[in-house]
Amino acid sequence: MLAASCWVATSAVASEPAFDCTKAEGAVETLICKDTYLASQDQKMQQVFDKAMAQLPADDVKIQKAMQRGWIKGRNECWKADDMRECTDFAYKSRIVELQIINGQLEVPKSISLDCGDNSQPFTAVFYNQTDPASLVLTRGNDQVIALAESMASGIKYYGQNMEYGEHQGEITIKWFDSTFECQLNP
Repeated sequence: MLAASCWVATSAVASEPAFDCTKAEGAVETLICKDTYLASQDQKMQQVFDKAMAQLPADDVKIQKAMQRGWIKGRNECWKADDMRECTDFAYKSRIVELQIINGQLEVPKSISLDCGDNSQPFTAVFYNQTDPASLVLTRGNDQVIALAESMASGIKYYGQNMEYGEHQGEITIKWFDSTFECQLNP
């Protein structure tokens, strides 16, 4: 009986987000408090954030804390999305990857240069297969987007804010903001 009550207590704590649900504001925070999966994503993000803050220089900590406040505001804007839960889940997954990269919690793979016909601003791709889900950091000029892999019957697709990267039978297509590019690996 004691073991069962300990398990229940542990389960209840594990399904709560890192923030206080009695102070939840808005539809997104209310959703997170009611959704055990999103609550666990909030816990995971907080753990990764805390680990990053413990290892970054003081100036970078200040910047990242400000970025975290901005990220929370952006996450809370998911109430406007067609699928609020999906938007919130993407916000957590991409922020976790971003924090892991910033802090060096991930081994940085070799970057890949892509030839997309517009050499004035070439694309550079870095694939992080050790994240869950696998992720991609795609850079073009001064713009950088984190994208998350999505399972496909054949080929692979990565989705990020205002971008989509797809590989199918050796062909690479990038939808970057309002433009579409057909690309190939740069030799």
